This record gives sequence, structure tokens and C-alpha cells, in this order.
Amino acid sequence: MKTVTILGATGSVGTSTLDIIRQAPEAFQVVALTAQSNAAKLAELARAYRAKFAVIGDTSRYAELRDLLAGTGIEVAAGPEALVAAAEMPADCVVAAITGAAGLAPTFAAAGKGRRLALANKECLVAAGDVFMSAIRESGTELVPIDSEHSGAFQLLKDNNTRAVERIILTASGGPFRDWDLDRLATATPEAALKHPKWSMGPKISIDSATLMNKGLELIEAYHLFPVEARQIEVVVHPQSIIHCLVMFQDGSMLAQMSCPDMRIPISVGLAWPERLQSPVERVDLVKLQSLTFEAPDLTRFPALTLAREALERGGTAPAILNAANEVAVEGFLARRLSFLDITRTVATCLNRAEQAGMIKLPQTLEDVLEADGAGRQLARDVIGA
Repeated sequence: MKTVTILGATGSVGTSTLDIIRQAPEAFQVVALTAQSNAAKLAELARAYRAKFAVIGDTSRYAELRDLLAGTGIEVAAGPEALVAAAEMPADCVVAAITGAAGLAPTFAAAGKGRRLALANKECLVAAGDVFMSAIRESGTELVPIDSEHSGAFQLLKDNNTRAVERIILTASGGPFRDWDLDRLATATPEAALKHPKWSMGPKISIDSATLMNKGLELIEAYHLFPVEARQIEVVVHPQSIIHCLVMFQDGSMLAQMSCPDMRIPISVGLAWPERLQSPVERVDLVKLQSLTFEAPDLTRFPALTLAREALERGGTAPAILNAANEVAVEGFLARRLSFLDITRTVATCLNRAEQAGMIKLPQTLEDVLEADGAGRQLARDVIGA
């Protein structure tokens, strides 16, 4: 039986992880669960999965969580330090699913323990890639990515000679606006942007998928996760979302990882690898599908991919500033202070201002990364006028 801690248990990745655990109770035991503000849901999950420790990030919700779990024997805590404590508790696997910069400190804490880290938090690799991977190597932590594209690459490369890799190809669904022209994109509403054609995700990731920023961030992640150069990582639009990653080898062979679009598949890989869990998810039916299509991303309508590549090329804290500015811009769009096209315009302006101001530096520590994150957010607020 493996012991598991889930950082971000009430989000889409966290609940999908718990669904897998629910279906294999003989295989997993929950140690700790965390959430940012949903105390009621966290308490419900902690009871159902018999967690030993429940942590709420928002200290104002501590009393509510304490009262909901009174008499259960489940230890309760709140605040950033408690999130780190949960990440450091003994467990065979820590699922890092806290979104945004709030997930950096607890995920770094888990990375220092030399166990398995099933990673869903993008910021660790996007904003703190070099620093984070250095911590992973020093501790001997086993890092297993659990988003679909990187899980696909992980599975394809695990038993192959990585020196023979010619290209890694990440696929993108194209989002809800794949066929929209620029004039129509200028009028896109948050409601339309949140209607992803294939995946059920939180608001932030759904908007990033609509702008293709999500794929740009994944490109940066892939650069840190796998032994390839940035030029060897490509993105293609694949509307059916059945193939999640392809790897081209130098002999001309190409391998693909295929599955129906369901987050429980990469999560189960992260929990059980190198074993495979029995899963209730829908199976791919090639006869029913009949065809799979691919197209190049339109970088004029969706410039986020270009911005992400530019940030990766600039290096240092540029990806952290890109990510932070994008978070603020997405918030601005959801609050109807920005148009859809203004999201990437804001990020581009922030990157240029950061470079002109000499703000792009080589981070050495997590504190350096958090400082860059804060600077990127302030730049975006200044550009938006918020």
C-alpha cells in the first residue's frame, strides 16, 4: 500500500486523484490533504478518505475546518507554513496540484524529500525551472509529470535512448476559438472562453487553453523535464485530443501516446508507475473515430506560443515574469477589464518592460523566483491600470 499526500485536493487534479484512490482502496492510503479556501469540501474529503492531516491555506477558514473535523482525530492546520508541513509529511508520493505561485513553496518542500513527486503545478518548471530541477537532482526525488502531454512524453521516453530523440511534439486541442478570426476573437467573452471543447478544467487553465498560453507554458516545462533543446520541442493542433504527445527519433521512427481526454489516466501513471492501474475511463475506439487530424498553430491569432518561446530564449526570470503577468491578465479578462486579445498584449508589454528595466536575471533560490513573480504581477497591474 502506497501512502499519498495531495496538495490541492479540491481542484480538478486533486479530485481526479482521489477518484483513482477511491477505486483502489487496497493500493493507497491518504496521509494529508490541502485546499486553499474550500473548507467544507476539504473536510468532506478528509473524512471520506481518512486523512491524517488537513490543511487550509486561507487562515480565515481555519475555525470552519476545525469545527467540521472536530472529533474525527484528523489534525487540522492553516496557512502557508502548514501547507509546507503537509508537503513534508512522510508519504510515498506527493501529488502537487496547487495552481499558481501559491504552490511553489510546498512543492519545493516536497521536492526536497527524495520521494516520488507527481507534478501538476506548472509554476515550478515555468517560473523556477533551473532552480527546481537542481533541487530535484540534489534530493534524488523521482519526478513524474501528470499533465497529459508531459505524461505522454514521460511514457514514450522512459524505456528509450533519449540521445536518439529528434523531436518532441506536444499536441493542443486548439481550444474553443480554434476557428475564430481576429475580429471575432476581439469580442470573445469569458463565458465562451471557459467552454473548452474537450477538457474539464479550472477557469485559469481554461482561459490559457483558449489563448494557447497553456501550450506555451507546457513547452517551457518540457524543456526542463526532458533532455532536449528548445528547438526540438514543437506544438501541433490536434482537435480530437486523442494523441497527447509524439516523439520522433533520429532513425525516422515516431511513437505516439494515445488515450481519451481524461486526467485520471496521466494521474494514475504518476501514482502507480511502472505498474498500471485498472481504470474505468473510456477507451479509444479507432473505428469510431475514423480519423485524427493535425494542423499548425496560427501564431498570428494565438501569439502566446511565440511569447513563451521568447521568454525561454531570454532565460533567467523571463519565464517567471511571463507566467505572473499572464495570471494577472487572465484575472483581468475574467473580470471584464481586458479583452481576450489584450491578455497576450499585456504579457508581451510586461516582458519588454522587464527587459528594458534590467529585471531579467538568473535566479539562484526560490526567493529570487518569488521576487520575479511579484515583479511580473506588478508590471501587469501597471499595464492594466488595476
